[in-house]
Amino acid sequence: MPKAPSQLSNTYDMSDKEKRVKITKAKGRPMLTWVGKRPLTQVRAYPAQPIETFSVEPPSPLAAEGRGEGDSDLWADWPDAYPQGGLLFHGDNKDVLAHLLANGFRGKVKLIYIDPPFDSGADYVRKVQLRGAKGSTKVDGEEYTLGEQIQYEDIWANDNYLQFMYERLLMLKELLAEDGTIYLHCDTHRTHHLRCLLEEIFGESNLRNEIIWQRFNFRADGKKYGTVHDTIYMATKSDTYEFEKPYVALKQSYIDSHFKADKEGRLYRLDNLTAPAHGKSGKALMFGDKLLDPPAGTMWRYAQDGISKLYDNGRIVMPKSPGGVPQVKRFLDEINGQAVHSLWTDVRSINSQSTERTDYNTQKPEEMIRRVVEASSKVGDIVLDCFSGSGTTASVSQQLNRRWIGCDINKGAIQTTAKRLHKVMREQAEALAESRQGELEVDSEDSPPQPSPPAGRELPAQLSFTTWRVNDYDLQIQHNEAVQLACEHIGITRNRADGYFDGTLGGKLAKIIPFNHPLTPLDLEDLKREINTRPEEERDMVVVCLGLELNARAWVEEYNRNKPINRIGIIELRTDPKYGGFFKHDPLVVSVSAELQGDRLIVEVNDVFSPSILQRLNLEQGVFRAQIEDWRAVVDCIMIDTRYDGEVFNVVLSDIPARKQDLVVGRYELAAPPEGATIAIKVIDMLGEEAVVTQEV
Repeated sequence: MPKAPSQLSNTYDMSDKEKRVKITKAKGRPMLTWVGKRPLTQVRAYPAQPIETFSVEPPSPLAAEGRGEGDSDLWADWPDAYPQGGLLFHGDNKDVLAHLLANGFRGKVKLIYIDPPFDSGADYVRKVQLRGAKGSTKVDGEEYTLGEQIQYEDIWANDNYLQFMYERLLMLKELLAEDGTIYLHCDTHRTHHLRCLLEEIFGESNLRNEIIWQRFNFRADGKKYGTVHDTIYMATKSDTYEFEKPYVALKQSYIDSHFKADKEGRLYRLDNLTAPAHGKSGKALMFGDKLLDPPAGTMWRYAQDGISKLYDNGRIVMPKSPGGVPQVKRFLDEINGQAVHSLWTDVRSINSQSTERTDYNTQKPEEMIRRVVEASSKVGDIVLDCFSGSGTTASVSQQLNRRWIGCDINKGAIQTTAKRLHKVMREQAEALAESRQGELEVDSEDSPPQPSPPAGRELPAQLSFTTWRVNDYDLQIQHNEAVQLACEHIGITRNRADGYFDGTLGGKLAKIIPFNHPLTPLDLEDLKREINTRPEEERDMVVVCLGLELNARAWVEEYNRNKPINRIGIIELRTDPKYGGFFKHDPLVVSVSAELQGDRLIVEVNDVFSPSILQRLNLEQGVFRAQIEDWRAVVDCIMIDTRYDGEVFNVVLSDIPARKQDLVVGRYELAAPPEGATIAIKVIDMLGEEAVVTQEV
């Protein structure tokens, strides 16, 4: 059975010290070369911290058997350090992959699907809206949509991108099972480079397919042909790998033109009985009492036994004219459909009307991921996606009863993925309970109810998952958001082509120091080294920071003394006379009450105030102040833990409205916990900011 949330911190026995994980050298060809290419021989592996659990309590005891976590055979290969269920990691995927290698997953992943950044030079953003009627809320009498929150920047120096992907592909190969498969999704910007990396790491002979997916949605460009496709590479670790060829239904127009009915009304078409002989001499075979040679250059598709069986069953149509070739009947009801080949034109991308849309820019359709998962894995296998994004791979894997591991550096991606999985697992548990109840209703009244045993592995592989953090990446995500806002406020023109400076401000080069630490002399020394590598650069520089050490200002004064060019100025976002006072992060404020009423616990969220959202609204509105009439408009979801242990948040109830125009309920009734238990209420606003309020009852 899965470990209880309160046990996680005790059973997760891992040294706090980092580990070193060895990585096998790539030996394939061709070998792509770039500036700074470094072989990855070993990596650091850090411990992971469990931060949240979600487990579906089946609506009926009859569904308890549906917990795949209790299947000892299914979980025999699962490391003891982890609870039996889905794993969702928040962190840099290099750190997460190293962590998985160091803790029992090497060679156990059957399928990897990744949709990494494409080096397309685009900023991907998370579109955020307030909840309310028509998908927005009214602010000062007008419908208003929030601005956009930075998800991640798909902007790389050429060599940095190649090294980034090289290291992760090397580690993914180590995690892949010997009979495993990896799918790499990319667009036209880096497809040629990524193919070379795959051939170098997995071997040229193990690159199985180059799949072209026609996306349909594109922006017209009058100076070139419209780009309407992505590329998906399929590679394996060895010659032995899982593959179940997918089929799609035949189009009605094809059925109408190629099939006809026999006397019983059964639809069939005639198919060829020959195949190319490739220079060999085709052997004559008996068709009833006739010995027939295949046409020149061909051979019969079947041996004599196969031909005789088809002939005796009336499946072969003999030619009416001399020199004709026999044909075989293919009945429509025996045909799986049209085999899927390397050109995918039948899967449409996510559009604005799609029910699975999450407003995540790079979201891929479930239909496409379902095809990949069904073709290259079996029920119960482990599926990994270390660029989870909106969580489509994890969601589809859960629906198809696979075990899964997801990872993303972006907190918004983790939140989006978790919400999707809550919904999928609840639907699975409800469907399971209904099916078991239906089976019991037909049992004899004279015998006690006996639930039927699970049929193979048709049941969900798991009905729970845990979220983990490998290092703390919250500050980094806040930095991306803060940089964008700071640039808008100060007026910095972003420069995507410069690998060091963030842009320009009034003719000066602008560098934004990460906001998770104050400006230090070390930052300034780094700036000095960079400008010294540009002897032709004569522009002055401006450093934007959030706080600074006293000796940092002295360092700048000393540096600027007798410096005619490349002088350094400082903008400190809290105190600068012109720009100061802009950046101040006030946390989400939540007012809740929880009280026991007999055997029930009543939890009520009374108010939620999001300074970040209000600040964004006011920035967009200028001199007009935003007014939010209903606090529920700023809330994305609410989760409750009725026995919070102060470490791992165990989701007992989650209120996640299905549509953007729907609001959270705000008042909840649950089974009463033991007296003295700590109730925790987690509120996530529409910008992804979280607040956890606790109360003892």
